[in-house]
Amino acid sequence: MKNLIGILALAVLLSSCGNSSGGGDKKSKNVSLTAAGATFPLPFYNLAIKNYSSNTGTLLTYGGVGSGGGIRSLTDKVVDFGATDAFLSDDKEAEMPAEIVHIPTCIGAVVIAYSLPGVEDLNLSNENLQDIFLGRITNWNDSKLKETNPGIELPDLAVTVVHRSDGSGTTYIFSDFMSKISSEWERVVGRGKSLKWPVGLGGKGNPGVAGTIKQTAGAIGYIGSEFAFAQKIPVAQVENSAGKYVTPSLESISAAAQGEIPVDTKVMLTCSSDPDAYPISGFTWLILYKEQAYDGRSKVQAEETLKFLSWIIEKDAQALAQQVNYAPLPEKTVAQARKILGSVVFDGQPIVQ
Repeated sequence: MKNLIGILALAVLLSSCGNSSGGGDKKSKNVSLTAAGATFPLPFYNLAIKNYSSNTGTLLTYGGVGSGGGIRSLTDKVVDFGATDAFLSDDKEAEMPAEIVHIPTCIGAVVIAYSLPGVEDLNLSNENLQDIFLGRITNWNDSKLKETNPGIELPDLAVTVVHRSDGSGTTYIFSDFMSKISSEWERVVGRGKSLKWPVGLGGKGNPGVAGTIKQTAGAIGYIGSEFAFAQKIPVAQVENSAGKYVTPSLESISAAAQGEIPVDTKVMLTCSSDPDAYPISGFTWLILYKEQAYDGRSKVQAEETLKFLSWIIEKDAQALAQQVNYAPLPEKTVAQARKILGSVVFDGQPIVQ
């Protein structure tokens, strides 16, 4: 944690140097905000923060240390807000020093990337995915894969599974999906940011997994959709709850959030009931304390925190999300997020007017 504090302190210093001539009022220029957490939405947060700081003068830095690191940072109160791709369970929230709230910021997805010479179109059923990632399908010319892909010449080539070696929200979303489609997966492997994998090679981060897949004919693994889109990596069409094989796109990812969303927005969007939804989709959240008057925190600090969080869910910031291949929040979810932000207080008094 000492290392994290040092990184964040350095980031604030560098941000101060880079934004000394930015816009915004004098009060904003005197406030610096720090945050840390999920790497899944990092391209969006980096772009959003750059634009926000440039336009307001507020010094805001974000450390991509993983969802677990973001939760720990907020627990230790060394950041103004954290970030996570997996919402906190009731038990985990009870362990926090005080009540927290979740603010969804965009929708991303986990895609199934592969490397098969000559194969540009690949369908994967729920059963296919279960058998591949449990190590039961070991060759691409397996009859079960041929059944799912009629008319496609699948090579006589060994299947090499590639997974994340580091803890990640991407792994949590993928394993949540797998646990919903396979009772065996749920029993043997389960959900988590880090897993005990039954088969495969590990790669660090999206770049590590993608790099191993690119270099290994016959490889298959999961990576963040934003990374796959930006790098133009081949991805499979995945069977959804309606039995359709769906290509991941901003439209099909966004469709995953069209169903019923609880008022606190704490829901995994995997296996959405929407017939057009890509099934391995999910919100990512920023988390903060509902009562902002703690540890000598100033009201101005709390107000600037809420200003940024209110901005990131609205139209201008959501347009930035699309620029870096994330699906924007549906309007109904934006309305829910506004209401949650309205519940945040300083010394018991609402901050958002």
